[in-house]
Amino acid sequence: MFMRNFILSLGLFCSYPLYLFSQTSVAPLECIAPFYHGVASGDPLSDRVIIWTRITPDDLSLTVFGNYKMASDRNFQNVVSSGTFSTNINSDFTVKVDVTGLSPNTFYYYEFECNNAHSAVGRTKTLPVGGVDNVRLAVVSCANLEAGYFNSYKAVNERNDVDAVVMLGDYIYEYETGGYSPNSSVDRTWEPDEEIVSLNDYRLRYSSYHMDQSLRELHQNYPWICIWDDHESANNAHFSGSDNHDASEGDWFLRKENSKKAFFEWLPIRPKTTDSLQIFRSFPFGNLFQLIMLDTRLEGRDEQLNATDPALNDSTRTILGANQFNWLKDQLADTSTTWKVLGNQVMMGKITLLGAPLNTDGWDGYPAERKRLYQHLSTENIDNMVVITGDIHTSWAINLQHQNQPVGVEFVAPSVTSPGVPINVGGVLNFENPHLKYVELTKRGFVILDVTPQKVQGDWYYVNTIDQVSSSNSCQKSYLTNAGANQLSLANTASLGHGTFTESLCEPCSRFTGFSNAPTAAIIGVYPNPTAHTLILQIHSSVEKNQEVIILNNAGEIVLTSLASKGQINGLSLIETDVSSLPSGTYFLRLGNNSKSPIKFIKN
Repeated sequence: MFMRNFILSLGLFCSYPLYLFSQTSVAPLECIAPFYHGVASGDPLSDRVIIWTRITPDDLSLTVFGNYKMASDRNFQNVVSSGTFSTNINSDFTVKVDVTGLSPNTFYYYEFECNNAHSAVGRTKTLPVGGVDNVRLAVVSCANLEAGYFNSYKAVNERNDVDAVVMLGDYIYEYETGGYSPNSSVDRTWEPDEEIVSLNDYRLRYSSYHMDQSLRELHQNYPWICIWDDHESANNAHFSGSDNHDASEGDWFLRKENSKKAFFEWLPIRPKTTDSLQIFRSFPFGNLFQLIMLDTRLEGRDEQLNATDPALNDSTRTILGANQFNWLKDQLADTSTTWKVLGNQVMMGKITLLGAPLNTDGWDGYPAERKRLYQHLSTENIDNMVVITGDIHTSWAINLQHQNQPVGVEFVAPSVTSPGVPINVGGVLNFENPHLKYVELTKRGFVILDVTPQKVQGDWYYVNTIDQVSSSNSCQKSYLTNAGANQLSLANTASLGHGTFTESLCEPCSRFTGFSNAPTAAIIGVYPNPTAHTLILQIHSSVEKNQEVIILNNAGEIVLTSLASKGQINGLSLIETDVSSLPSGTYFLRLGNNSKSPIKFIKN
């Protein structure tokens, strides 16, 4: 991991205050059962968008059926699309619908229904066509749940002025509890508490993330365009392995497949017809810009090398793979848009420290591939390339250069919560790297990318804290690039863009039911099913107390009871129940005397 190595290279260490802040950002709501994980939309185009939800069913052995509808108004008086869906355990009861036949640059509202229960209402927006004056994107990455509250998500949601959210990776982290930068100021722990490897592990981790209220609400109100980085699989991943994977954890390619499958299940991303688990794709925002989303992590990346390795400059080394690189050249050749915006996981700009590449996990570790890209831009006279990047938990504005000539610019977004460097020592790098226009290494936040025909401006917004739930934030630096300039200039003020939308934000709860029937606890995940030995229950609780898990047979008789540990303040806990002593058959789960219908599972 680059930031960990960077801190060590500078000889810097940080400490955290040792106290607990008793605050929750999640709570189970009866009004959204069985849609505990909320709703989401993503991969918008001018005539379609993916809508997503997840069902927590009462019977884990059956296929669940339901309905969806989309309207041009939040009260669903003008329904423009409706239909049915089905889901089952093979997709972890997640639901994705590609709603087509929509109008461009238009807000829509959608909801799901299952067994007479309604989800929260979601809001989404299609892409524009033709002449476009302004588009605003919120750029986010690196959301470590144990490191603090997702206040960047909360702040972006309340702005109500961005057309889409671009997530550049590290949506989740794969580590065990305490394995990477836990924040002792908050009580937020990963579920499961061990490093995730299996498909069920990855599913549980995504489930726990979707219990975060700020994350759910940002998904509910804006379409997301997502790519993975390394932690959706394992740290410093490449095509054939990872720093955080060894032989004791099984086959890497199976683990990688598990991580990809869970990513596509739990995020509103559109599968490609050529490869359903491939993420490089593009989105046209009218004639203003093409958003080109890359996979610099799992698609074709060669293994990372140390900065001193003589093979680092080998001309055959690739970060994209031949297939994706050729696809990228085709995308860049499209002259129908003013700008080309590359959504990219790792830093493209060259950064050296004492003459050596600082970050060989980024494009600095693949200099021949970067040279091929820059030469293509120069040879084909391709202007107005803007790169947006995540991964390194810090903020950078960089002029991209080839043979001392400008070929584009790069805006690097800070993390949502993951740690950077405790002291801002960017000046150490500026002397050796004059193409660096801005470096900030300590703050958490997001970038607002404001695009017009005349310029692209990046505004760095930083949240005031991640130790308690708060949306307080401010813009502290802005840089822009003018059309045709291919280099950055300081902007005096933050961009205003098209202003706040007149369409108000959707509320977390369904429009049909109030909050009065909220349960204190609910079972939101049961893995695996069917099971032969151990049953893992994910319990979502709004109170800190032990929960009694009761297992009943088909006759309604209690055959087994277990006591779940009390939920963390973040509302989640897992309990592993040994069911190997039970005869094969059908059983039912419930929490204590909860009157809600018990959940059905199969014992092999």
